[in-house]
Amino acid sequence: MTGADVLLLALGAVAVGAGVLVVTTKHLVRAGLYLVVCLGALAGDFLVLSAELVAWVQVLIYVGAVVVLLLFAVMLTRAPIGASDDLDRPGWPAALIGGGAGLGLAVLLVDAYRWSTVALPAAGTAERLGEQIFQSWVLPFEVLSVLLLSALVGAIVLSRPDIGRADPQRDGRTADLIDSLPGGRR
Repeated sequence: MTGADVLLLALGAVAVGAGVLVVTTKHLVRAGLYLVVCLGALAGDFLVLSAELVAWVQVLIYVGAVVVLLLFAVMLTRAPIGASDDLDRPGWPAALIGGGAGLGLAVLLVDAYRWSTVALPAAGTAERLGEQIFQSWVLPFEVLSVLLLSALVGAIVLSRPDIGRADPQRDGRTADLIDSLPGGRR
């Protein structure tokens, strides 16, 4: 066992441990921060496997954008920041399903490869990866960006109860006069 193997196993253990903490914690913000640790450990695994581009994309896209979007959505929707009592459902059904799925995948992989070595393809380049993303995968990439943007706009709309409501105490002329003032509506 080489040093790279030990580092790969250690980072994998950190990722699994942080993933368990993500789904078992009662604090929503802490779950987001544990997700950062989990995704960072996965990026470290990619670095050990000599996939530098994938590791930095993991850091920039998932850690830098998705987790920040998750935390902003939590803050904008005024979700409870502290421990939530409704997050204490029994965990044994999820543990049973997750353990069964993990055991099934392990049996499937052992049966498929029988501990044999697999020849790896030649290392890819950033140019080849860019060609694949921007030729074959450009539409799903754009759909995902629109989906994330609409989720952010939806979180902002949900956090502002004053948007879309009519004010019955003001008539149209008074509201127009207030809007025309330098400060606008307050």
